[in-house]
Amino acid sequence: MAAHEQASEERPSAERPSAPGRDDVDAVTRAVLTASRLLVAVSARSLAAVEDRVTLPQFRLLVVLATHGDAKLVSLAERLGVNPSTAMRMLDRLIVAGLAERQVNPANRRETALRVTPEGLQLVEDVTAGRRREVAAIVERLAPEQRSALIEALTAFTAAGGEPAVPGGGSDAYPLGWAPELPAPHDI
Repeated sequence: MAAHEQASEERPSAERPSAPGRDDVDAVTRAVLTASRLLVAVSARSLAAVEDRVTLPQFRLLVVLATHGDAKLVSLAERLGVNPSTAMRMLDRLIVAGLAERQVNPANRRETALRVTPEGLQLVEDVTAGRRREVAAIVERLAPEQRSALIEALTAFTAAGGEPAVPGGGSDAYPLGWAPELPAPHDI
């Protein structure tokens, strides 16, 4: 027997490096769930400043319009994962609040284009900026090597979940995940 094999056999199992397995998945899952509580709290605080104006579902609708531009009701409902009637009720409230609007499509007068107003876009940008400031304050408390490891881990995590990357270059994109389906493990 080779020397390293014999030494490995003689070490108690607690000292042997373990292969990634169920325990590793459970530990990562617990860590992600704990981190998600923090991120949900950050998101909730960022929305608290505008909770008298919009609900979370209404904010999601504004984000979709701000991210994807003008949309028809059916497309908007699909992106939100709701029925068109639900999307219309949310949109009606946002129109009354001056945060969204309907416009007749000049190319096809039977179609209505839905869009975010400048005021609605400002609300999305303000909420996103508040969230970014709070996340940045947390990230600043990490050592540089921890930041690098976090970038690598979160990039892999979001890719595994099918979430599109946030564009860089200082633009605060505000896509809100809620991807309709996770990719199959073999597609990752």
